[in-house]
Amino acid sequence: MIQDGFILVDKPEGWTSFKTDRFVGKLLGTRKVGHLGTLDPFATGLLPVFVGKGLKFLRFCEGFDKGYSCRCIFGAATDTMDKTGEIISENYPSSEVLEQLEKTDYKMIFDAAAKVKETKEQLPPAYSAKKIDGVKAYELARKGEMPDLKPAQITIYSLDITGIEKTEKSFAIDFDCMCSKGTYIRTICSDLGDITGFGAYAESLRRTVNGQFNVKDAYTPDELEKMAEAGDFSFVRDASETITFLPEIKLDPKQTKDIKFGRKIAFPLDVKPEGGERIYYRATSEDKLIAVVFPSVENGATVMRIERLYAHD
Repeated sequence: MIQDGFILVDKPEGWTSFKTDRFVGKLLGTRKVGHLGTLDPFATGLLPVFVGKGLKFLRFCEGFDKGYSCRCIFGAATDTMDKTGEIISENYPSSEVLEQLEKTDYKMIFDAAAKVKETKEQLPPAYSAKKIDGVKAYELARKGEMPDLKPAQITIYSLDITGIEKTEKSFAIDFDCMCSKGTYIRTICSDLGDITGFGAYAESLRRTVNGQFNVKDAYTPDELEKMAEAGDFSFVRDASETITFLPEIKLDPKQTKDIKFGRKIAFPLDVKPEGGERIYYRATSEDKLIAVVFPSVENGATVMRIERLYAHD
């Protein structure tokens, strides 16, 4: 049975990311399974799952940008910033306020979205899988303890409102968002609620993009089961395909030789690693993959370090 590679799963609502891992592992008869980018149980959409030897490639993909579609409800806030939480405040707009919003084509909401788009730092939600001293934040929050969370640097590339409609008590917006790793869409909803004064939370969330992967190419669990039962494992993709998504560095003959012999060379791009996070690149020579590398500052100079060497001849 095929056990090496990765599968693009369209995760259903109610499934945890780890349940999705177990499902894929059972389907392929392996315990060597791991996912890229955890999705909350209430969220749906794209979840790349790596299996077998494919797990060796997972870490190269962890910095990918992501895309989401979200439905945000205004008029109330919840402790989890989504529909699964307890309502902690309510401020439903009056009919007069709703009428005024309509007359202005919801200018207040579009202005709030424009302001949120400029966010550069974001505090992770208390109910998140962010770890504090090895303990997940949501585990502390459920005990009534306030997790000691630190703001993270993020980038919101786009935040486009695609629809607005009245609800029974208030109104809802649909929006698409492209953002950097570590951005919480639930927090974006909460920020929109804070700026407008109504309060808001995420009612639905769907991941559509993860790096170069798209949910259009993903399979639902039912589709995967049917294909596997028919002996069709074409849904398992070659994990080395993920490396082609990394930014490329083209090596000259001397650099190629130095890399193969494990020699340190100056990093050929003008980059300055910050925060200790590794940014991976694929080093190629004559269109052949030589290695996955990352920049590292040593003795004041930025050098090329090898994460994985692929060419030995």
